[in-house]
Amino acid sequence: MSETTAPVGARSTASTPSMTSAGTAGSPTGRARGALVALRVVQVLLALFYGIASALPKLMAHPTAVESFDRIGWGSGAMYAIGALELAGAIALLVPVLQSVAATALGALMVGAFLVQLTAFDGENAATPLVLIAPLALIAWARRTHNADLARLLRRR
Repeated sequence: MSETTAPVGARSTASTPSMTSAGTAGSPTGRARGALVALRVVQVLLALFYGIASALPKLMAHPTAVESFDRIGWGSGAMYAIGALELAGAIALLVPVLQSVAATALGALMVGAFLVQLTAFDGENAATPLVLIAPLALIAWARRTHNADLARLLRRR
């Protein structure tokens, strides 16, 4: 059915709210709202994982993290730097204007982690970064409209 013959009160796909923050194109309803809630839950879970399970051991120099970085030959400087990047990404996943960029950056970090797992650790935990890339890619794509907001904020300065 075309837009001109649509029943009164029906929305065309062009006017359906996108998966952005509520209030920008109207409040999402039904499945769109459920998808937004599910996406936000995934973001919070990933932020908790990166902040607590991944960044914290590196930033606290937990013996297992120190041993891993010594085995690679990167030392404590790289361990602290990667821990700081993971913590920054975890926090940024929760900030609306930074969500897409954070997911993209963490995804790139996971590509590096995958390569390190394959080369330095004979692939023993290579599946973990691959599993994390999928939801990060989804977040980066679904929240991509925030990139324009970020660009506007940066241009103002």
